[in-house]
Amino acid sequence: MKTWFITGASSGFGRALAAAVIAHGHQVAVTARDVSQVEDFVEDYPLQVRAYALDVLQPESIRQAVAEARRDFGRLDVVVNNAGYGLIGALEECSEEQMLRNIETNLTGPLRVMRAALPVFREQRGGHFINMGAAAAISNYAGFSVYGGAKAGMELASEAVAAEAAPFGVKVTIVIPGPFRTDFISRSLDRAEQSVPEYAVTAGKFRGFLEKVDGKQPGDPAAAAQAIIQAVESDKPPFRLVLGKYAYQKARRQLDRLRGELDGWEPVGLATDYPV
Repeated sequence: MKTWFITGASSGFGRALAAAVIAHGHQVAVTARDVSQVEDFVEDYPLQVRAYALDVLQPESIRQAVAEARRDFGRLDVVVNNAGYGLIGALEECSEEQMLRNIETNLTGPLRVMRAALPVFREQRGGHFINMGAAAAISNYAGFSVYGGAKAGMELASEAVAAEAAPFGVKVTIVIPGPFRTDFISRSLDRAEQSVPEYAVTAGKFRGFLEKVDGKQPGDPAAAAQAIIQAVESDKPPFRLVLGKYAYQKARRQLDRLRGELDGWEPVGLATDYPV
């Protein structure tokens, strides 16, 4: 039996994962900004679950939640960075406040959670971070400059943390889902405050696409939760866990584009070294 710590457990992937982990017989620390939204887990499974208030924008609430969960359960085995939200709009259309808040939530927030949990993992000589990424970090879309950029930054930061903490048994997995049937678009997607008509054919088009596919996404959150648990239980978990046909196809296309560009510009790039 492991102890899981899940941020943003009130909805979407976080809630689906919490339910799956409980069904597998593990202990779970469920967290949310409004703790009342996850207390039903405690009511239904009082021997397995504890709920904690956590806001990734408030460093002290992160430190307190991690400390309390460690105290109540004795250890933390898996820490899931799921809390986050999207921001749709061309970069020029997003306000300064929207841009900074989204980056802080999707990049700085997970870094804070990892920083708070790392001393626990070091002392235990083991632990596993599960960080929720996004298909936008494979290759980004018009209208997702801020959100996709934050997710890409979190992915690369996690790669460094994996290398830094590997000597004391810490593992890191980035989960990269395609479109899954959660409430992300309807509930967790902020819209740019401004509307610049010239961006209607780029960011505006993508915004319309998201609204059109809401509720019709092919991905099943319950199946995603099972895949994440399988990765955690594996002797050799992946660093990147890509979920769904859409994300797999997108990743393969991006690899082909990167190879083509790398090969095409190789003579130019290699010519920049000092002669040997």
